[in-house]
Formats: sequence, structure tokens, C-alpha cells
Amino acid sequence: MMALIVAGEMIFTLPFVVARVFRPTLLDVFGLTNLELGTAFSVYGIVAMASYFPGGPLADRFSARRLMTAALVATALGGGVFATIPAVGTLTALYAFWGLTTILLFWAALMRATREWGGEAAIGRAYGILDGGRGLVSALLASVMVAIFAGLLPTDVASATMTQRSAAFGQVIWIFAGLTLAAAALVWISIPEAKSAEDSQSQLTLAGIPQLLRMPSLWFQAVIIICGYVGFKSSDDFSLYARDAFGYDEVAAAQLGTVSFWVRPFAALGAGLLADRIGPSRIALMGFGTLIFGCFGLIFQPGIHWALVITVAGTSLGIYAVRSIYYSLLGEARVPLAVTGGAIGLVSVIGYTPDVFMGPVMGYLLDRSPGALGHQHVFLFVAGSAVIGLIATLLFQRFAQTPPLRHWNVRASR
Repeated sequence: MMALIVAGEMIFTLPFVVARVFRPTLLDVFGLTNLELGTAFSVYGIVAMASYFPGGPLADRFSARRLMTAALVATALGGGVFATIPAVGTLTALYAFWGLTTILLFWAALMRATREWGGEAAIGRAYGILDGGRGLVSALLASVMVAIFAGLLPTDVASATMTQRSAAFGQVIWIFAGLTLAAAALVWISIPEAKSAEDSQSQLTLAGIPQLLRMPSLWFQAVIIICGYVGFKSSDDFSLYARDAFGYDEVAAAQLGTVSFWVRPFAALGAGLLADRIGPSRIALMGFGTLIFGCFGLIFQPGIHWALVITVAGTSLGIYAVRSIYYSLLGEARVPLAVTGGAIGLVSVIGYTPDVFMGPVMGYLLDRSPGALGHQHVFLFVAGSAVIGLIATLLFQRFAQTPPLRHWNVRASR
């Protein structure tokens, strides 16, 4: 499980964690607008959306050990390109490449390996440990990298030249790439070869897909994931907001961005444990409510440092509470175990569409209204999305109470 946790977080550090923690530096060093960076994220999202379905059969055909190792090595090699500070066209192509390595080769394999580790009796706990552990690794890594980045710059951060900033940022990227390669080695050593597909208990036939599509609760679950993921993507803006609206330097802004990382492990584990007691949809309601209040707290932020830290932490609490129960909702909706994989594939394809649109939306809003106003528009958009998520959760609760569909088209496989 430790290998799964480390690998599950390291695979996304180069595409996303670097931008989330060091967004102001990334924009300046690469000479990007927010819209150009958002477009690169969007290209990643398009490739990722096309990769969810074929990634499932790959995970059934090849062992998680081999797929995850190959994905981590390929992603790390992309980091070598990233460290050269390429032009925007090359950067966009790199994000498309990472869409293949992180989703096609990795995501379904990670989910399958986690389920095999937990077994049917402890699957909820397994996913809770995975997400909480990934959050802890991310928080530790972000804090250490900010300290390393600060150490590579002059004592007076504001006096650093563009050459010094580019050199320091490039070294940080190389470190991330090296750690991703180390995660590949850890996976190869620690994760055993999985059982073949013939040993699985059941498979979903093509005829089962229409049956899944006829479940209203599954559609509302997809909407819940969309709205929750919009909130998660908005956490990329915390550090840039601190710089643009309140004058933080690059190091101080990055430090504020790490606050969200530290909230994640506690929010994920706490929400997962509480969901077993009161139900995941109730956790979603509380999470969306917290996210709404947090967004308005950011919009009307007075600029006092401790107030900004508390607001970012509270907003992150709502974000990660919702994020931690995405797939627990399948149990509340009484989706049969035999079609769990198909259900996850369907809600993932729909639910992770913010990977496609959220980057350009944020980039457009920030570039259209420079300074604090653009960020306020972003958080207003996120608050509106959270309201939709709140309504979708209430509707999910209503339809989750209906009897499950009968006569699922599944066949035994031996």
C-alpha cells in the first residue's frame, strides 16, 4: 500500500503539483498567460478522457506492476523535457503525452491494485488510506520543494533575476523527475504480479452498459464528481491569488499553496471514516456547503494573513471531503459489485471533464480581469458549481433509495 500511495501521488506531480505550488513562477519563467497554461491543461484533459475506457481493459490484460512502472518511467522522461523550459507548443504536446502516461497506463491499474490489496471486506478503507496517504505525501513533498526552491534563490527573493529563477525552477523540476523514477523502482520491487483476468469473478458485457445508463443515481453521481472536481482544480489558484491580490512574493505564495496540501490527508481520512457512519452523500452535502462558504470567504478576503490561511484551509476541507467520497457513492446507490468497473468508467469519463474546461475557464477569467477581480470571478464560478453539486447530491439521495435494477447482464468468467 505504501508503494501504491507514493506512486499514486508521484505520477501527478510533474503535470499538476508543480503548477499548483509554483504557478506564479511557472507562468513567469515559461512566459505563459493563464489561458495558455489552461489550454495545455485542457489538452491533457481531452487525452485523459479518451484514455479512461481503454485503460480498463489494459489493466485487466497486464499486471498493475508493469503498467504502473512503465507509466512512472514515461512520465519522468517527460519531466526531462519540462526542465528545459520549452516553448508553449512543446509544453502543450507534453501535457498531451502525460494524459496518456498518467491515465491510459496508470489510473485503472492503480484502482485495480488498490482493490486487490483491500479485498471485498475492506475496499472502502483501502481507498480511504490511498487518498489520505497520497495527500500526506503531496503535502510533505510540496513543503520540502518550496524550501529547496527558496534555498536556490537569493536571500532577497524579490531581487532574483529571471536567469536565477529559471535555473532554480529547472532544478526543482529535475528533482521531481528523479523522485518519479524512484517511485517506479519502488513499484517494481514492492507490487507483486496480479492475477490474470481469467481469475476475476465476473465481467461486464456490452449489454450491461445501457443498464448502467438507465440508473439516474449514476448520472447525479457524475454531476457530483464534476462539481467536486471543479473545486479541486480551483486550488491551483490559491498561490497566484496570494501574489496578485495581496502582494506575496513567490516563496510566500507557494507556502500558502501548501496549506491546501496539508488539509487533504486529514479531510480525506476523516470524511471516509465519517461516511461509513452517516453515508457518503451526507458528507458530500457538508463538503459542498463548506466549499460555498469558503469561496465567498476568499472573494471577500480582507487580506489579513491569518484570515487568508484559515479561509484556504476551510475551502480545502470542503474540496477534499467531497473528493474522498466519489466512489463510495456507488455503494449507497446499490450498484452491483459485478458492474463496479463499468460504473467507475462511466462516471469518470463524465466526472473528470473539468480537466478539459476548467483550465481555459480559469485562464480566461484571470486574463480578462487582472488582479484580485479575476480571482474573485474564479471563486464565484466555483461557488456556483458547488451549488449545482449540492442540488445534485439531494437528487442523488432521492434516486438512490429506488430499488436497484434487476437482471444485470453479467457472466461468470473462469
